[in-house]
Amino acid sequence: MFRLSESRIVCTLIVLVTLGGCSPLGLYNAVIPYDDGSRMAERDIPFGDDPRQKLDVYLPDGDADGPRPVVVFVYGGSWRDGEKSRYTFAGRALAKLGAVVVIADYRLVPQVRFPGFVEDNAAALAWARRNARTYGGDPDRIFLAGHSAGAYNAVLLALDERRLRAVEVPPDAIAGVIAISGPYRFKPEEYRVTRAAFEGHFDDPDTQPLNFVDAAAPPMLIVHGEDDTTVYPKNSRALAAALAEAGVPHDLHVYPGIAHAGALLSISQPMRDRAPVYDRIREFLERPSRR
Repeated sequence: MFRLSESRIVCTLIVLVTLGGCSPLGLYNAVIPYDDGSRMAERDIPFGDDPRQKLDVYLPDGDADGPRPVVVFVYGGSWRDGEKSRYTFAGRALAKLGAVVVIADYRLVPQVRFPGFVEDNAAALAWARRNARTYGGDPDRIFLAGHSAGAYNAVLLALDERRLRAVEVPPDAIAGVIAISGPYRFKPEEYRVTRAAFEGHFDDPDTQPLNFVDAAAPPMLIVHGEDDTTVYPKNSRALAAALAEAGVPHDLHVYPGIAHAGALLSISQPMRDRAPVYDRIREFLERPSRR
């Protein structure tokens, strides 16, 4: 249990993160209690030659009856910011659900533009599939998950089969996608952050995840905060509508009183009572594989 001073610090950080976006996540991650029943098993494993191309692996404690699902979590940060070290709370929380969890750093703007950051996520996914059995995971039951720009990366990667095949991941190995507070339909030239990330690709239809939705898409759990003014919830509603039209199984949950960072932070111990995102993820991971 927190001492009073620690509790106040956590409450202050929660407010800061909720109001200010993802920048205080490192502080939040450092102060909150992590989930028992899970651990970081590996740190800074290279999956490419660039210093940014390293990943961490989280595992649940105890034995499993069979191979565990694998969750590749992609963090956000407007494609220009982010470090996997800020997301230990997410790795531990997801691993406690019985999954092998991989969180990778990837190259960001201005080092790369689209599609460089998506290609790095694809390389991390390929590493996760190749090495899944080493950690007790099922290489044919992989879930892509992401928040904000990371949700964009995860959804686009799952939907654009060309990117999966380029790294020798069969599309049907993707058992599902957990998409939290992501942008899925936008004009790259419209906003400063997207102009930087998608420079040279303003008219490229391949930048838009909704252009790839068809009946072969994997099932999706889509989560958004109704009070999100960083990425508006209309993005998640548009993705859900496209999946519905294609006949793809999906669940859409838009939570009132939740802003941009809060949708992700609600999987952490101190904020699980704000929105039942953690329970929805648990249910999603436990569903039968589409294979």
